[in-house]
Amino acid sequence: MNLDQKVRTMVDQSAAAAAAPFHTYEEAVAWINGLIPFGIRPGMDRIQRLMELLGHPERRLKFIHVAGTNGKGSTCAFLTKVLLQGGFTVGTYTSPYITKFTNRFQYNGEDIPEETLLELANRLEPLVAEVAGSGLGSPTMFEVSTALAILYYGEVSYPDVVVWETGLGGRLDVTNIVHPIISVITNIGMDHTDVLGDTIQEIAMEKAGIIKPGVPVVSTVTQPEAVEILKETAAKNRTSLYLVDEQFSYERLRGDEESQTFRFKGPFRDMDLDISMQGEHQCANAAVAMMALEVLRQYMAFIVDEEELRAGFKDTFWAGRLEQVQSSPRIVLDGAHNPEGAESLAKSLPQIYKYRKLNLMMGMLANKHHESYLQHILPIVDTLILTEPDFRKKLDAKALGDIVEQVREKYAKHTLQIIIEPNWKNALEELKSRTEAEDLGVVSGTLYLIADVRSNLLGLSDSEKGW
Repeated sequence: MNLDQKVRTMVDQSAAAAAAPFHTYEEAVAWINGLIPFGIRPGMDRIQRLMELLGHPERRLKFIHVAGTNGKGSTCAFLTKVLLQGGFTVGTYTSPYITKFTNRFQYNGEDIPEETLLELANRLEPLVAEVAGSGLGSPTMFEVSTALAILYYGEVSYPDVVVWETGLGGRLDVTNIVHPIISVITNIGMDHTDVLGDTIQEIAMEKAGIIKPGVPVVSTVTQPEAVEILKETAAKNRTSLYLVDEQFSYERLRGDEESQTFRFKGPFRDMDLDISMQGEHQCANAAVAMMALEVLRQYMAFIVDEEELRAGFKDTFWAGRLEQVQSSPRIVLDGAHNPEGAESLAKSLPQIYKYRKLNLMMGMLANKHHESYLQHILPIVDTLILTEPDFRKKLDAKALGDIVEQVREKYAKHTLQIIIEPNWKNALEELKSRTEAEDLGVVSGTLYLIADVRSNLLGLSDSEKGW
């Protein structure tokens, strides 16, 4: 490059920098989060238009699309870790984040660099403004995040495969803009009923919306009415469905506070696998990941040696899911925030831990099925500390207390002690002071609460929080 070319390049770069709407990572994230008031608006028009303006970078990538009510994040973690262990490069797009906004966009297990996020946000901002002015309305925060993820993987990092988690539902979720190489549906339960419908059949139809013609599907869905919808949708799309207890199965064999072992039986091979993630529900998540990996191995040449596969499953970690973050006193965090999550948590705690008393701190959002949640949790709790997440859609601690009182006689121990402390930091101190050496302290409920408590207990100073 001669001097004139260098000068022109410097001038072009200076002009681009001057025209960029954002100059720092913080400004870029503030812009994206500033789109939150546009809410959750299911539909594909705005993301489709953004992809057209960008030249469809999503078409250059291979996706593993993961939907489900619970277990999506853990399943994505298993898939990511095993594929990385096998030598593949992997992008991972998940939500919500636990520590920092960049957690959403990972490449080979590392967050997107702040400067890269800034560059991509500057590229997206004028396109978002163009879409907003077109009559389609402004793209939402999640739509812009999804577009940013596609840009990052399709034009910056170029992974061999992208593990791609849905945000909400499936059919009209903006992540459904991609055409994956395999689809995974972990389970179906009663969550986000205000958007997805208030029956298992309606929710199943939304989740089944990620099934594409000719793309194999793997699922641990068990409800007969949901299974029927998955089978009908797979048949309509002329694709293979690998269903738990039909094409594959799993059985938890043993476990302790460190790890657990389950037996996987599939159409291609059987194997006993160790995982460090706790709870029988994590055996289900690992099994659905294993079945997906088996399909990828058998038909798409994603070969992972057995030793690497075992190491990947054993080393998988996902924050805030039956995660013991403190030993004195023992405090476990779990983001169970719906009835199915509460059922898994209530089953897992006595299965994994030995304790005299169980002290549980919880905070919830206002749009959840609280009575169904409490039905599973109250029978095992000795002291219940009700608090509030630091989030705009929180349920007041007193209102949650009123719900508890309504169902207390039906579900709770007669000795249950209830403490209402709206300030979550004070509630955490209360939990710590009441949890003696033989006891177990648990923090559960919305991930917005889990994120703050985890940062507090682990001393994570740069934590952010959001959906």
